[in-house]
Amino acid sequence: MHEQLIANIRKRVSVSPEELESIKHFFIPKKIRKRQYFLNAGDVTRHTAFVEKGLLRSFSIDDSAHEHVVQFAPEGWWITDMCSFLSGDEAVYNIEALEDSELLLLTKQAMDEMLEQHPKMERFFRLLMQNSIIALQRRIVGTLSLSAEEKYKRMMHLYPDILQRAPQQHIASFLGITPETLSRVRKQVSIGKQG
Repeated sequence: MHEQLIANIRKRVSVSPEELESIKHFFIPKKIRKRQYFLNAGDVTRHTAFVEKGLLRSFSIDDSAHEHVVQFAPEGWWITDMCSFLSGDEAVYNIEALEDSELLLLTKQAMDEMLEQHPKMERFFRLLMQNSIIALQRRIVGTLSLSAEEKYKRMMHLYPDILQRAPQQHIASFLGITPETLSRVRKQVSIGKQG
């Protein structure tokens, strides 16, 4: 069950088969069903999750009960409420499975022990954090400056698989547009491809 995780680690750092065997023992396998919550806002995040199989979304709910999707996590991605995981504060995000999913969970204590025993994993997580910060900054700029059509085209380019798998209302929320606008944009883009 650790195939995606091993590929993810090997993509960023060089580790021996023996090190990988040791690293795998820090993770707790967990299966969750579609529509099951991995995390509820208000709880303290006890785990960061690596997605071996499936698709999850992270979202917040505002005072008007509107959902705001901040992340999708398909196979090979990590997902958690990082602030809560690192600080022990209450989570502000909900994390829900959009498909039946298989996760590998890592507690803060297990992560600390793993990093101490396997210094190469420090580099691995530093690279993950760097990439996460870059993606977050690009997302903020895109949210503030791109049109609805540009946001959709960007998502088509970066995450075509998610567009096929996630419900349209969640994609609209992720893009910061209404489902009606998403429907209109999808038609415009489809017509543009045909022309």
